[in-house]
Amino acid sequence: MSTPLMKISKSTQKCMTESEKEKFEFAHFVKTVLANPYIPNKPTIKQMEFLLLNNKEALYGGAAGGGKSDALLMAALQYVHVPNYAAILFRRTYKDLSLPGALMDRAHTWLDKTDAHWSDTMKTWTFPSGATLTFAYLASENDKYNYQGSEYQFVGFDELTQFEASQYRYLFSRLRRLKGSTVPIRARVASNPGGRGHEWVKQRFLEEGETKGRIFIPAKLDDNPFLDTAEYEQSLMELDPVTRRQLREGDWDVRADGNKFKRHWFEIVDDFPADSRKVRYWDLAATEPKPGKDPDWTSGAKLAEKDGIYYIVNITKTRSTPKVVEDLIRQTAELDGVETTIHMEQEPGSSGVNTIDHYRRRVLKGFAFYGDKVSGSKEVRANPLSAAAEAGNVKLVRGAWINDFLDEIVGFPNDSAHDDQVDSVSGAFAKLHETKESKYAVKPRVTGRRRS
Repeated sequence: MSTPLMKISKSTQKCMTESEKEKFEFAHFVKTVLANPYIPNKPTIKQMEFLLLNNKEALYGGAAGGGKSDALLMAALQYVHVPNYAAILFRRTYKDLSLPGALMDRAHTWLDKTDAHWSDTMKTWTFPSGATLTFAYLASENDKYNYQGSEYQFVGFDELTQFEASQYRYLFSRLRRLKGSTVPIRARVASNPGGRGHEWVKQRFLEEGETKGRIFIPAKLDDNPFLDTAEYEQSLMELDPVTRRQLREGDWDVRADGNKFKRHWFEIVDDFPADSRKVRYWDLAATEPKPGKDPDWTSGAKLAEKDGIYYIVNITKTRSTPKVVEDLIRQTAELDGVETTIHMEQEPGSSGVNTIDHYRRRVLKGFAFYGDKVSGSKEVRANPLSAAAEAGNVKLVRGAWINDFLDEIVGFPNDSAHDDQVDSVSGAFAKLHETKESKYAVKPRVTGRRRS
């Protein structure tokens, strides 16, 4: 391993013993990290591996809790004592940058009491040497052109799988240095598996990897001695199985058979118990397909539950005008019967209130119908369904709808063009689970006054 900033000729290096080279490397590490006044934290063993790398491109992490953000920030700060050194750190959105504990907030914790100066307008720290560390985001594809003409010796990406490959590659055109400079040119990234860019990141760093000079330093929860691992383990257990394996184990292969769901989790059965509880849940859309357009579907999933086993009875879906959608929903309610409770996702605002009121008073009059104000992302709402399916507790009642449903759900959330069926099934599952929980809830005991 070479030692940047140590002006040693190649001929001299050839005469050095391995022990002498190691001493130079350690002296360099002390200067840029351990004795760096802008890096207050002591690096973990895995972070040291990452910080000692001098190749152009490296990925750190893979699992949650491995100290990814600290590693990136340390790497960016290694050479701020060098005049005109410039580093930049990216997240996908400004919100990602500015969250409590995220990169900018962490940098303020480290640097506020130092002699570095913060520009809130430019989102840049400037150091006495003239070196800079900038925080930025790439929310859209064209945002990459905001940095056309810029020059950096360090470009870092936090949660790389949230970015497009084209955004990442373009920033390589910004990596350069003046002739004669001994500051290494570095692209340093950190990420967990999963996300929109999972496949290209995996291909670049794990498949091609060292054959293309790209180093992957895997770090897991157990590699971070500063974290309360027992408490964090409990938090990770609340996740769906796919996300849990990605974050806990840093498993880059878990998506091979889908994202949050696997096809073989769903047993196909011929029927469902007649005395089960039944719910139909609608995810509403009302747009006809046109050439070049691929609008969302109106999807209505009927689920039944008995003794903790959930049956997806059928899924009805269409893409049509509001009137055709209304007629379909009314007809489906009549076929399901009054014993099937009907729910519909309620959009925010007055339009959502008006839609639910219209269906209650006109379209579904005479049926048990309820609007449902949802919260959280589609992925979060699908997590309980994913956990139940992995346990073998979700069955599919044989029908022509099954293949379309399985194709959609095994690609959810990143590899499917639509998620309407997943939304309707997740909604129906949630309603059945709510009523199941309330059935077994302990009710307060009501007592009367004793008569004397």
